[in-house]
Amino acid sequence: MTMIWRRKVRIETERLTLRPPTHADFRAWVALRSQSVEFLAKWEPSWARDHLTRKAFTNRVYWSARAISAGNALPLFLERRADGMLIGAITLDNIRRGPAQAGTLGYWIGEAHARQGYMSEAIRAVVHHAFERMDLSRIEAACLPENEASRRLLEVSGFKYEGVAQSYLQIDGRWRTHVLYAALRMDRRGRTLAG
Repeated sequence: MTMIWRRKVRIETERLTLRPPTHADFRAWVALRSQSVEFLAKWEPSWARDHLTRKAFTNRVYWSARAISAGNALPLFLERRADGMLIGAITLDNIRRGPAQAGTLGYWIGEAHARQGYMSEAIRAVVHHAFERMDLSRIEAACLPENEASRRLLEVSGFKYEGVAQSYLQIDGRWRTHVLYAALRMDRRGRTLAG
């Protein structure tokens, strides 16, 4: 099966362009991450010492291109269409084919752009793209139980609570329990190709 989505990916929403990172994004990315350190650190894995270096960012750009080409991830930057400003990122990762047809969603947004509806717009667009263009059936996401903003975001974006995963990820230097959510492609609920 030919994967149309592996070509140059660009998703347009009302206010955003979702696109893979490029080398030219380095300064904007560093500025956004630097300005949002305290806002992001409590929800993310600990940053490596070289996290904000050009070399680490270059590796990120190359990884993104390889992952899209291989079909195992879809890493996208969120660019505000009004002014071209980088405001965050969203990644559909751990894409599994075969009977699963699933992927895992992760995202972050700069503190100055939070709670303005940008990320819910991006999530809805990526989920639609995953279901309609990538032929996935299930998108999973996880967040810390106390991250009420992220839990609300997933719920308003159509994700349903599925349970708890003990010591799921290392966040801010500690193994942390996460709550699990999923969005399911409605036309496939309970159906298989054999049915």
